[in-house]
Amino acid sequence: MTNFLKNSKILTLLLGSLTLGTQAQTVDKVNDPVEWINPLMGTASKPSLSTGNTYPAIALPWGMNFWMPQTGKMGDGWAYTYDADKIRGFKQTHQPSPWINDYGQFAIMPITGKIRFHEDQRASWFSHKSEIAKPYYYSVYLADHDVTTEITPTERAAMMRFTFPKTDSAFVVIDALDKGSFVKIIPEKNQIIGYTTKNSGGVPENFKNYFIIQFDKPITFKSVWKAKELLTNELSVTDNHVGAVVGFKISKRGEQVTAKIASSFISFEQAEINLKEVGSQSFEEIKNLGKGIWNTALSRIAVEGGSVDQTRTFYSCLYRTMLFPRKFYELDAKGKVVHYSPYNGQVLPGYMFTDNGFWDTFRAVFPFFNLMHRNLNSQIMEGLVNAYKESGFLPEWASPGHRDCMIGSNSASLIADAYIKGVRGFDVETLYQAMLKNSENEGPLTSVGRKGVKYYNDLGYVPYDVKINENAARTLEYAYDDFCIYQLGKALNKPASELERFAKRSQNYKNLYDPSHKLMRGKNADGNFQSPFNPFKWGDAFTEGNSWHYTWSVFHDINGLSNLMGGKKEFANMLDSVFVVPPVFDDSYYGFVIHEIREMQIMNMGNYAHGNQPIQHMPYLYNYAGQPWKSQYWVREVMNKLYQPTPDGYCGDEDNGQTSAWYVFSAMGFYPVCPGTDQYVLGAPLFKKVTLSLENGKQVVIKAPNNSADNKYIGNLKWNGKDYSKNWLSHNDLQKGATLDFLMQSSPAMNRGVSETDIPYSFVK
Repeated sequence: MTNFLKNSKILTLLLGSLTLGTQAQTVDKVNDPVEWINPLMGTASKPSLSTGNTYPAIALPWGMNFWMPQTGKMGDGWAYTYDADKIRGFKQTHQPSPWINDYGQFAIMPITGKIRFHEDQRASWFSHKSEIAKPYYYSVYLADHDVTTEITPTERAAMMRFTFPKTDSAFVVIDALDKGSFVKIIPEKNQIIGYTTKNSGGVPENFKNYFIIQFDKPITFKSVWKAKELLTNELSVTDNHVGAVVGFKISKRGEQVTAKIASSFISFEQAEINLKEVGSQSFEEIKNLGKGIWNTALSRIAVEGGSVDQTRTFYSCLYRTMLFPRKFYELDAKGKVVHYSPYNGQVLPGYMFTDNGFWDTFRAVFPFFNLMHRNLNSQIMEGLVNAYKESGFLPEWASPGHRDCMIGSNSASLIADAYIKGVRGFDVETLYQAMLKNSENEGPLTSVGRKGVKYYNDLGYVPYDVKINENAARTLEYAYDDFCIYQLGKALNKPASELERFAKRSQNYKNLYDPSHKLMRGKNADGNFQSPFNPFKWGDAFTEGNSWHYTWSVFHDINGLSNLMGGKKEFANMLDSVFVVPPVFDDSYYGFVIHEIREMQIMNMGNYAHGNQPIQHMPYLYNYAGQPWKSQYWVREVMNKLYQPTPDGYCGDEDNGQTSAWYVFSAMGFYPVCPGTDQYVLGAPLFKKVTLSLENGKQVVIKAPNNSADNKYIGNLKWNGKDYSKNWLSHNDLQKGATLDFLMQSSPAMNRGVSETDIPYSFVK
């Protein structure tokens, strides 16, 4: 009896300590950040419900080419989904979004036994239990073929390694896909070359992605194919849909075949040059090199004192911020930067980047670059100069050239934010002139230039009744973009008359404010509001949202918006209402429940729709209302409830790093509510310590040693040892290096950050 009691007490103590350990387990130091990333985060998605709409991008930061396992059918934007059972191939991909889809893609698939090259026939069952996914390395066991496939990338090349069973029928299938392709087997070189023209739009007529595949073993079987026909006596073929099959002699189980692969948008000769990124290095050497490149980039931000899941989520999100826009330039034989222009089809000198929707990424991704990757963003800006010169317009959604998607002329935000935050080394004058052109012209696509610009400039808004969809959203974004032009014009000492024009237009948001609802509302050309008005109606006057979401899109003048609503108290009440109003919606504009609506509905946060971009800055707006503790509360709620490092880890489309950048910024404790200004708006840090290593050699150290799940509120903040009451941080001051000491507590500090001088920037003071 005594021994039983003694053992029970010991067991109870052990169980109690284990429970406490699990609850309190924190990660004190991350030495190998790339190993904390889950590239499968967000892959459990489908058209009707996005939990990220991501795929595992096996790539280097901002690399020209990504690789991925392909579970979907050829041409399916959902090319890898977590709940799939079979892999059809391993695809070189340039896809920024399933909605935009892919271009310049081709697939490689090892098989054994009977030759079968059609994607359904060659597909193999796989399990996530035999899958390893890392940014720099992917491995999976293909059960139907008894083959393990491994991939490791460089920026424009990659290596694959196939581990075969003992067999006299080991093959590798190359699929150049449909819409026009070519392959050629060169057996004396153990090599295949080819090109694919498959794309989803946004390319000139001469578009091709040229590829070269170099095997390390003699090719013992060789054949090309087109459509469903194997051409056994041919070594090359050009047709709508072609590919190749090559075989190898495998004398013992575990024998490996390695393929070095590179591609180019310029030529076969340039693909050969790009193959030198691999050179004579082994698979393991390329793998270790890629891991080192990722760790160097990721280690620029070191987080400490968070939970295991928080740490995994942070670095998984940080990885997503470092994929797009991709480098669409190459280095020629002399090492000079050149690019194939996706706008005019010429090969030209200079930088080019692509695969980005600025409607999404102006909000946090590009501000993140201006904070942490300034040299990169200088190159991106120079790429915008080239895009403008080659097409006549700034890109707004490029993949690889102009795509007719989304609204606004938010390139203005990118350019102004970069220059105002001190990024240099690009032709800012040309970009300023491009912004001016945008402000007066419609483009060849509705997403380029400004659709409805004549109405906007004459009336001060885009009318509801002139058959221009999403008119209210366009008006609000044009007004913000005009503010960005004003800001850049000021920095460039432009004429007062020019500045005054854009300062005035930046106030056009007021033309759509409906005081009877205290919300933004579409307005007809005669000056009357459209009627009937349902503030829960998605689309129509707004873009992928409703009036409750878009009313806050006055990034540059929150005080002005607050004044329209009757002052800070009523402004805060309206902010509260977003979370209090039930997740009701009107989908009549679309005729069905679009996935963005469903994602809002199921998150149990009222009408707050974090799964889409327009409202993501809104939790920070309490700082302008003298109630900063509510920003601290809601930002933590969003991080805790809507992000996990799991296949269903996002609450909507990840969108080229934007939803990830929100988390990265928010976890650090601040967010760029208004790009084009010097300020970040405070939330509250998630970790006990964050260290930013800036490109100029300075460090920003963010300390919150008593941070916890309960201690989510800021009690006090010291900047370099001095009390700091403001609800914003200066970018330029952070660039000098800083130590921020947060005293976190479990209850709101209702006397901190409540004076007029503590409120962040607004155009109207």
